[in-house]
Amino acid sequence: MIKVLIIHDEPNNTRLLADALKREAFVVETAEDGEEALHKAALFQPDILLLDLAKPHYERYDVYGISLETNQPAVLLLSESHHIADKVRGLERGADVYMTKPFDIRELTARIRALFRLRNRSAPLSSEGPKQDKIELGVLSIELVNRTVRTDGQELKLTPKEFDLLAVLARHPERVYSRTALLEQVWDIHFDGGTRTVDTHIQRLRKKLGQRQGIIQTVYGIGYKSKKLSS
Repeated sequence: MIKVLIIHDEPNNTRLLADALKREAFVVETAEDGEEALHKAALFQPDILLLDLAKPHYERYDVYGISLETNQPAVLLLSESHHIADKVRGLERGADVYMTKPFDIRELTARIRALFRLRNRSAPLSSEGPKQDKIELGVLSIELVNRTVRTDGQELKLTPKEFDLLAVLARHPERVYSRTALLEQVWDIHFDGGTRTVDTHIQRLRKKLGQRQGIIQTVYGIGYKSKKLSS
Protein backbone atom coordinates (compact mmCIF):
# COMPACT_ATOMS: atom_id res chain seq x y z
CA MET A 1 0.00 0.00 0.00
CA ILE A 2 1.27 3.44 -0.93
CA LYS A 3 0.97 5.96 1.91
CA VAL A 4 0.31 9.58 0.91
CA LEU A 5 0.41 12.59 3.24
CA ILE A 6 -1.43 15.58 1.74
CA ILE A 7 -0.30 18.99 3.01
CA HIS A 8 -2.91 21.54 2.06
CA ASP A 9 -4.40 24.97 2.71
CA GLU A 10 -7.89 24.39 1.27
CA PRO A 11 -9.77 21.85 3.45
CA ASN A 12 -12.80 21.45 1.16
CA ASN A 13 -10.77 20.63 -1.94
CA THR A 14 -8.47 18.39 0.07
CA ARG A 15 -11.32 16.18 1.24
CA LEU A 16 -12.27 15.57 -2.38
CA LEU A 17 -8.66 14.83 -3.30
CA ALA A 18 -8.18 12.50 -0.34
CA ASP A 19 -11.37 10.60 -1.16
CA ALA A 20 -10.28 10.24 -4.80
CA LEU A 21 -6.88 8.83 -3.78
CA LYS A 22 -8.49 6.45 -1.29
CA ARG A 23 -10.68 5.09 -4.10
CA GLU A 24 -7.42 4.28 -5.91
CA ALA A 25 -6.34 2.19 -2.89
CA PHE A 26 -3.85 4.70 -1.47
CA VAL A 27 -3.60 5.13 2.31
CA VAL A 28 -4.11 8.87 2.92
CA GLU A 29 -3.53 11.31 5.78
CA THR A 30 -3.85 15.11 5.62
CA ALA A 31 -2.21 18.08 7.36
CA GLU A 32 -3.11 21.76 7.22
CA ASP A 33 0.31 23.29 7.86
CA GLY A 34 4.00 22.53 8.18
CA GLU A 35 3.94 21.89 11.92
CA GLU A 36 1.10 19.38 11.66
CA ALA A 37 2.83 17.81 8.66
CA LEU A 38 6.03 17.20 10.63
CA HIS A 39 4.06 15.56 13.44
CA LYS A 40 1.99 13.36 11.15
CA ALA A 41 4.94 12.46 8.93
CA ALA A 42 6.83 11.13 11.95
CA LEU A 43 3.89 8.92 12.93
CA PHE A 44 2.51 8.01 9.50
CA GLN A 45 5.85 7.52 7.69
CA PRO A 46 4.46 8.42 4.24
CA ASP A 47 5.91 7.23 0.96
CA ILE A 48 4.77 10.41 -0.80
CA LEU A 49 4.35 14.00 0.41
CA LEU A 50 1.68 15.68 -1.73
CA LEU A 51 1.76 19.45 -1.33
CA ASP A 52 -1.57 20.85 -2.52
CA LEU A 53 -0.79 24.48 -1.83
CA ALA A 54 -1.99 27.57 -3.68
CA LYS A 55 0.70 29.95 -4.92
CA PRO A 56 2.33 31.85 -3.30
CA HIS A 57 1.46 30.18 0.02
CA TYR A 58 3.48 27.04 -0.70
CA GLU A 59 6.65 29.06 -0.35
CA ARG A 60 6.06 29.20 3.42
CA TYR A 61 6.76 25.47 3.55
CA ASP A 62 10.24 24.01 3.57
CA VAL A 63 9.62 20.81 1.62
CA TYR A 64 13.21 19.78 2.09
CA GLY A 65 13.02 20.23 5.86
CA ILE A 66 9.85 18.16 6.13
CA SER A 67 11.36 15.31 4.13
CA LEU A 68 14.47 15.26 6.33
CA GLU A 69 12.40 14.55 9.44
CA THR A 70 10.77 11.44 7.97
CA ASN A 71 11.77 8.30 6.10
CA GLN A 72 12.76 10.36 3.04
CA PRO A 73 9.46 10.36 1.13
CA ALA A 74 9.25 11.60 -2.43
CA VAL A 75 7.64 15.03 -2.82
CA LEU A 76 4.95 15.98 -5.36
CA LEU A 77 3.98 19.65 -5.53
CA LEU A 78 0.65 20.89 -6.91
CA SER A 79 0.36 24.56 -7.87
CA GLU A 80 -1.82 26.82 -9.98
CA SER A 81 1.21 28.53 -11.51
CA HIS A 82 2.36 27.49 -14.99
CA HIS A 83 5.42 29.78 -14.95
CA ILE A 84 8.75 28.02 -15.40
CA ALA A 85 10.31 30.19 -12.65
CA ASP A 86 7.77 28.85 -10.13
CA LYS A 87 8.38 25.28 -11.27
CA VAL A 88 12.12 25.74 -10.82
CA ARG A 89 11.58 27.33 -7.39
CA GLY A 90 9.46 24.38 -6.28
CA LEU A 91 12.12 21.91 -7.40
CA GLU A 92 14.86 23.92 -5.70
CA ARG A 93 12.92 23.80 -2.43
CA GLY A 94 12.95 19.99 -2.52
CA ALA A 95 10.06 18.80 -4.70
CA ASP A 96 10.66 15.81 -6.97
CA VAL A 97 7.70 16.50 -9.27
CA TYR A 98 5.76 19.70 -10.00
CA MET A 99 2.22 19.46 -11.38
CA THR A 100 -0.05 22.33 -12.35
CA LYS A 101 -3.75 22.70 -11.58
CA PRO A 102 -6.24 21.75 -12.84
CA PHE A 103 -5.13 18.16 -13.32
CA ASP A 104 -6.66 14.84 -14.22
CA ILE A 105 -6.82 12.49 -11.23
CA ARG A 106 -5.60 9.68 -13.48
CA GLU A 107 -2.37 11.56 -14.19
CA LEU A 108 -1.90 12.37 -10.52
CA THR A 109 -2.31 8.76 -9.41
CA ALA A 110 0.03 7.61 -12.18
CA ARG A 111 2.67 10.10 -11.05
CA ILE A 112 2.31 9.03 -7.42
CA ARG A 113 2.84 5.40 -8.40
CA ALA A 114 5.81 6.37 -10.57
CA LEU A 115 7.37 8.29 -7.67
CA PHE A 116 6.82 5.31 -5.40
CA ARG A 117 8.60 3.05 -7.89
CA LEU A 118 11.40 5.59 -8.17
CA ARG A 119 11.76 5.79 -4.41
CA ASN A 120 12.04 2.01 -4.10
CA ARG A 121 13.82 1.05 -7.27
CA SER A 122 17.28 -0.46 -7.43
CA ALA A 123 19.00 2.01 -9.78
CA PRO A 124 19.37 5.75 -10.25
CA LEU A 125 17.58 7.63 -13.00
CA SER A 126 20.44 7.28 -15.43
CA SER A 127 20.26 3.99 -17.31
CA GLU A 128 23.74 4.35 -18.77
CA GLY A 129 26.28 1.55 -18.45
CA PRO A 130 26.00 -1.98 -17.08
CA LYS A 131 23.66 -2.73 -14.21
CA GLN A 132 25.30 -2.47 -10.82
CA ASP A 133 24.27 -3.29 -7.28
CA LYS A 134 26.94 -1.15 -5.67
CA ILE A 135 29.16 1.83 -6.51
CA GLU A 136 32.33 2.51 -4.55
CA LEU A 137 34.41 5.68 -4.66
CA GLY A 138 37.08 4.92 -2.12
CA VAL A 139 35.54 5.76 1.25
CA LEU A 140 32.10 6.30 -0.32
CA SER A 141 29.80 3.32 -0.87
CA ILE A 142 26.44 3.53 -2.68
CA GLU A 143 24.08 0.56 -2.35
CA LEU A 144 21.75 0.81 -5.34
CA VAL A 145 19.43 -2.00 -4.28
CA ASN A 146 18.43 -0.52 -0.93
CA ARG A 147 19.31 3.09 -1.88
CA THR A 148 21.72 3.75 0.97
CA VAL A 149 24.96 5.72 1.01
CA ARG A 150 27.79 5.27 3.49
CA THR A 151 31.03 7.14 3.98
CA ASP A 152 33.61 6.15 6.58
CA GLY A 153 31.13 3.53 7.76
CA GLN A 154 28.41 6.08 8.52
CA GLU A 155 25.10 6.06 6.63
CA LEU A 156 24.03 9.37 5.13
CA LYS A 157 20.38 10.40 5.15
CA LEU A 158 19.69 11.61 1.63
CA THR A 159 16.49 12.66 -0.07
CA PRO A 160 15.48 10.67 -3.18
CA LYS A 161 16.78 13.34 -5.54
CA GLU A 162 20.05 13.72 -3.62
CA PHE A 163 20.58 9.97 -3.89
CA ASP A 164 19.86 9.95 -7.64
CA LEU A 165 22.14 12.92 -8.26
CA LEU A 166 25.01 11.34 -6.33
CA ALA A 167 24.50 7.97 -8.04
CA VAL A 168 24.56 9.51 -11.52
CA LEU A 169 27.80 11.35 -10.75
CA ALA A 170 29.42 8.38 -9.03
CA ARG A 171 28.63 5.87 -11.77
CA HIS A 172 31.36 7.38 -13.97
CA PRO A 173 34.14 8.96 -11.84
CA GLU A 174 35.91 11.89 -13.50
CA ARG A 175 33.21 12.21 -16.14
CA VAL A 176 32.00 15.81 -16.31
CA TYR A 177 28.23 16.39 -16.35
CA SER A 178 26.77 19.75 -17.32
CA ARG A 179 23.94 21.14 -15.23
CA THR A 180 21.60 20.64 -18.18
CA ALA A 181 22.59 16.96 -18.46
CA LEU A 182 21.96 16.45 -14.74
CA LEU A 183 18.58 18.18 -14.97
CA GLU A 184 17.62 15.81 -17.79
CA GLN A 185 18.87 12.63 -16.09
CA VAL A 186 17.79 13.31 -12.51
CA TRP A 187 14.80 15.66 -12.82
CA ASP A 188 13.67 14.86 -16.37
CA ILE A 189 13.64 18.59 -17.19
CA HIS A 190 14.52 19.25 -20.82
CA PHE A 191 15.46 22.88 -21.04
CA ASP A 192 18.49 25.10 -20.57
CA GLY A 193 17.17 27.74 -18.21
CA GLY A 194 20.21 28.46 -16.07
CA THR A 195 18.42 27.08 -13.03
CA ARG A 196 20.22 26.67 -9.73
CA THR A 197 18.30 23.47 -8.91
CA VAL A 198 21.40 21.34 -9.46
CA ASP A 199 23.65 23.75 -7.56
CA THR A 200 21.26 23.77 -4.59
CA HIS A 201 21.22 19.97 -4.35
CA ILE A 202 25.00 19.75 -4.80
CA GLN A 203 25.37 22.22 -1.93
CA ARG A 204 23.19 20.05 0.31
CA LEU A 205 25.01 16.88 -0.71
CA ARG A 206 28.38 18.42 0.13
CA LYS A 207 27.10 19.52 3.51
CA LYS A 208 26.02 15.96 4.30
CA LEU A 209 29.32 14.54 3.04
CA GLY A 210 31.16 16.80 5.46
CA GLN A 211 34.91 16.21 5.32
CA ARG A 212 34.38 13.95 2.31
CA GLN A 213 32.65 16.60 0.20
CA GLY A 214 35.64 16.59 -2.16
CA ILE A 215 34.06 13.50 -3.73
CA ILE A 216 31.93 15.97 -5.72
CA GLN A 217 34.00 18.49 -7.64
CA THR A 218 32.99 21.60 -9.56
CA VAL A 219 34.19 21.96 -13.12
CA TYR A 220 33.91 25.71 -13.54
CA GLY A 221 31.89 26.89 -16.48
CA ILE A 222 30.57 23.37 -17.17
CA GLY A 223 29.13 21.45 -14.23
CA TYR A 224 30.21 18.69 -11.84
CA LYS A 225 32.05 15.40 -11.62
CA SER A 226 32.82 12.77 -8.96
CA LYS A 227 36.25 11.77 -7.77
CA LYS A 228 37.43 8.70 -5.88
CA LEU A 229 38.97 9.63 -2.52
CA SER A 230 41.35 7.45 -0.56
CA SER A 231 40.79 6.83 3.14
